[in-house]
Amino acid sequence: MATKIIATKIKTICVYCGSGPGTNPRFVEAAKAFGRSLAENGIRLVYGGGSIGLMGAVATSALDHGGSVTGIIPDFLTARENALTRVQEMVVTPDMHERKRLMFERSDAFVALPGGIGTLEELVEQLTWKQLGRHTKPVLLANIDGFWEPLLALLAHMRATEFIRPSLSVDILKAERVEDILPRLRAAASRAPEGTGELAPELARRL
Repeated sequence: MATKIIATKIKTICVYCGSGPGTNPRFVEAAKAFGRSLAENGIRLVYGGGSIGLMGAVATSALDHGGSVTGIIPDFLTARENALTRVQEMVVTPDMHERKRLMFERSDAFVALPGGIGTLEELVEQLTWKQLGRHTKPVLLANIDGFWEPLLALLAHMRATEFIRPSLSVDILKAERVEDILPRLRAAASRAPEGTGELAPELARRL
């Protein structure tokens, strides 16, 4: 049985983001700014372990400003995404399922910076688990230059067509500015009802 906790203090944040830089310079700027913000606020970064793209930008910035970083990467991606050797902790997993489970267990909240299919998949999985009542950890879209607007429009469409029913609605946080991310996560964590803080490994493998 999963342990029940109330998320009152955010000590670690999982960041989902692209392994590429994207076409907009503001994406990399935001990743660097958020890495610095995590370090300056004493919050450990948990991320996908790579040294390139937005992943590398957020982790390198956190380290450059004295922060703590945990990278979690599947074995088959260590070369492709150039695992960042500077991090204080690098966990190499046998597969993606184990990676995602550990990222969930090690984190008090989740932030999605701009990214591609992998970022979207990890984000939606956390929203699904939250919708199903498996956790109450805050999930926030860093909507840099409106990057996540198409997804937000799709979610609104799903609600309008009643595929997201009111009884299964999930509160998705959003911030257009990096400086608004931590305050919104902390406010949401302080309001969170009692929920499951740990996802059982066997359940994670089935989801």
